[in-house]
This record gives sequence, structure tokens and C-alpha cells, in this order.
Amino acid sequence: MFFPPRQRCKYYQKRRGKEMNHGKIKQILLLTDGCSNQGEDPAAVAAFAREKGITVNVIGVLDHGSARDHGMQEVENIAASGGGVSQIVNVDQLARTVQMVTKQSMTHTLHGVVQSELSQILGSGQEVDDLPPDKRGEVVDVVDELGETVDLDVLILVDTSASMKPKLPMVQDALTDLSISLHSRTGENHFALFVFPGKRKDTEKMLDWTPEMNSLTGVFQRMTTGGITPTGPALQAALQHFDKRLSKRSLKRYGEDEFPIEESGF
Repeated sequence: MFFPPRQRCKYYQKRRGKEMNHGKIKQILLLTDGCSNQGEDPAAVAAFAREKGITVNVIGVLDHGSARDHGMQEVENIAASGGGVSQIVNVDQLARTVQMVTKQSMTHTLHGVVQSELSQILGSGQEVDDLPPDKRGEVVDVVDELGETVDLDVLILVDTSASMKPKLPMVQDALTDLSISLHSRTGENHFALFVFPGKRKDTEKMLDWTPEMNSLTGVFQRMTTGGITPTGPALQAALQHFDKRLSKRSLKRYGEDEFPIEESGF
């Protein structure tokens, strides 16, 4: 079933009994330049995140050397397990890559949502590619429209092991550019920032959920580098922070004495 342009986006939004732009795309954006060396297997944690509706994207800022191939394999494995996008970059390409990976992952997630809805309409086994060209174009338009209206939560995990020290200024610039690039969307954007390893624990929260990324300058000035690379525990901490955010929303919406209904994500 297809509709004129003004109606078709609303159709997909209401398929689940609620406006889709009240739903949320949830992402973890992991920036690292090395191999994890402590704690749980990060690919296994990423797979668990995917089951919870959280996409894990990984950008590998890798140096040349004997550990590069190992690092590339881990980056790809984490992203594949987390249903996300992986990219290996040089430092000077970082700003553009952070924006590209975030937006690619949003589009990929939205394609999955629309494909699921189409399967209910067209029948199981039917794909978007089975549609006539003009109808495929309408699906692309729907994804583009939803990409502008759906809310986005991005929890950023930054590797602050010793080898990342000279790269942190570029990481800061890249994340600031990401905020600017997403500013024009009508959907709400919220960011949180964790680093690993922390000063006293495997992971340290540097910035709690906020729509404003301009506070990053002061955050990066407080960062220290060195130590191990506990990527798996850092991903676990990110999942716990998403859970805490969901719990607070449920209590606020329904009251502490009522049974909280879990907010659906996609």
C-alpha cells in the first residue's frame, strides 16, 4: 500500500500504534586505535547491545605496525556483532568519517524498520528490490523523511589509552563537527560521552545525556591518557547507561507506583 508523499511517512509512523518520530534510534559510537586487552569479549557485548535495539558503530583510528591487522579485525568484528558500521581511518579523515558512519547507521536502521513493515504488507520473503522502480523510490523517500524526524541517542565511547594522546584533539574536532552536521534535523539529538580507561575504573562518564555538544571543549581538557584498553567493559557500561536512561523515563512518565511500560526502540 502506497500513498502520496505527505501521507506515506505518517503511514509508517503509525504502523506500530504511535508516531515513529517519538521512537528513537540508539547508537554506541566507539572510537579506538588498539586491541582490547582486558575484560569481556567486546564483540559479544556488542551482540547483546544489538539484541537490546542499540547499534554499535566502530571507527578504528589505527597506526601502521604489527598490531594493525589485529586491530582492524577487532573493529570489524565488534561492528558486525553490533549490527553497525565499521571504518578504518587516518586521523586527518576522522571528522568526515564520524559524520558518515553515524548517518550511514541511521539509514541502515531505518531501512530495516521500513523493510519489516513492508514484509507485513507484501508478505514474507518479499524485499524492497522486488518492488517496481517507482515504488522503490517511494521507500527511499520514506527513509529520508524518517531520518530527519526520528530522535537519535548517541553514546560516544573514546579510547584514551596512551597511544591515543596525540589523536584526542582531532577526536574533539570530529565530534563537534558531528553535532553541527546533525543540528538541522527536526528530530531530537542527545549525546553522552564515556572514556576508557578511566582514572579509577575501567570506564569514566565525562558527559551525561545532553542535546548540546559544545560543552565538549572543557570535557576534553579534563581527559588523561594511559593504561589498558578495556573495550568490553566500556561497552557494558554504555549499555547500563542506556538502561538507566530508559528507567528514569519510565518512572517519570508513569510514576514510581505504577508498573513502567518499556519504551519501544528500533
